Amino acid sequence: MSVTKVPNPWYVGVVSGMASYIDSAAIISSGTALVIYQKTIGISAVEIGVLSGLLTLGIALGAFSGGRLGDRMGRRKVFILTMAMIVVGTLLLAFGLNFPMLLLGTALVGLATGADLPVSLATISEAATDQNRGKIIGLSNMLWTVGIGVTVAISSVVGDWGKIGAQIMFLHVCIVAAVVLVLRLSIPESPLWLVARDELKRGVATVRAQKSSYKDLLRGKYLWPFIALSIFYTFTNLAANTGGQFGAYIAVNVVGISISTSSLWGLCMLPVGLLSNLFFMRIVDTPKRMPFYLIGAFMMVGGYLILPALGFTPSALLCSMFLLGVGNGLAFEGIMKVWSQESFPTMLRSTAQGLIVAIARLTCGLLAFVTPVLLDAGPVAFYLLLVTIVSIGLITGWICFRGKQRNEFNAESEVVSSASLTMNQEQNYANR
Repeated sequence: MSVTKVPNPWYVGVVSGMASYIDSAAIISSGTALVIYQKTIGISAVEIGVLSGLLTLGIALGAFSGGRLGDRMGRRKVFILTMAMIVVGTLLLAFGLNFPMLLLGTALVGLATGADLPVSLATISEAATDQNRGKIIGLSNMLWTVGIGVTVAISSVVGDWGKIGAQIMFLHVCIVAAVVLVLRLSIPESPLWLVARDELKRGVATVRAQKSSYKDLLRGKYLWPFIALSIFYTFTNLAANTGGQFGAYIAVNVVGISISTSSLWGLCMLPVGLLSNLFFMRIVDTPKRMPFYLIGAFMMVGGYLILPALGFTPSALLCSMFLLGVGNGLAFEGIMKVWSQESFPTMLRSTAQGLIVAIARLTCGLLAFVTPVLLDAGPVAFYLLLVTIVSIGLITGWICFRGKQRNEFNAESEVVSSASLTMNQEQNYANR
């Protein structure tokens, strides 16, 4: 059978990885622009809460459904549709200046950004090789950080411009999504997915073609990595989301510094995060991956522990931000993305990642409801809880992945080059 050739994997990595840029840019733009709309078009605090909650819920539901659709229908159809939805959604957010239109726009953006992430990551990993897969997936994580930096920079310029400032923030996301949509039209369907679909139609009994249902994640050799990744990402993300969503609240109400100072420190720490991600890209495809994971894990735990240990002072907060900037780059979302791509076969890869992201985002949304109350009740106890949660997640990741590197791509790469396997080869692979 003929196999569609993919473009340069780094090109696929940039174009597909822009899903992470758009994810962070959309979340931050929404948080800032809705506050501006409150003052300019009169949406209420309750409506802002509804829109913010809908965005989080939409991302979770989008990851759950989009990951499955990516395995059933193909990566390309989904990641083109999601970009089109983001373009329409952000236009509604920019120009539909009433609550029903904002509600519809937020739902479209949330569902699309959530659905795009697992499918885009699967596209990247299936276009790459064992020598550069981790690096290119790590690039998507760097684009997420860049999305934060660019959006914060834009908001610092247009934040006082009133309604037009909010519109510019949403249009920034719209324009980026439109450009990405055009570029994605040049990316063909994943050859690995095409081969798996063909084998599935012909009834060929490879793991890649036959392991394709939800129940396959809950049994056999895929059960433990699925459980471990769900625990790892959910528990580490609970703490990270607290810092991201309530960073300003903690800085003002607990530490006692101004929002402007907190924002300035955040911008200053962005290069730390970028450098940490760059270093991660250098070592992730080498045997140094796990030793540096441990270093990053200790820095992450230290980043949350330093505040209750030394007191909620400005200097302790600054040290915490630095430790987390380095630790997150080595032992958080980037490594989760790599592990999740390596641990599952083609017809489960996007499904598994979507479920893992959905579980984490929904759990974070639940914690967010009570976070201000818990902080007011006692920040020391709350941060010690975060330290415990993060430690459990990081230890779970180490226990699951500390041994020989999992790699479900080995046999799949051979199929792409030869286009077929003998039944004996397939049985040998299935019994590994």
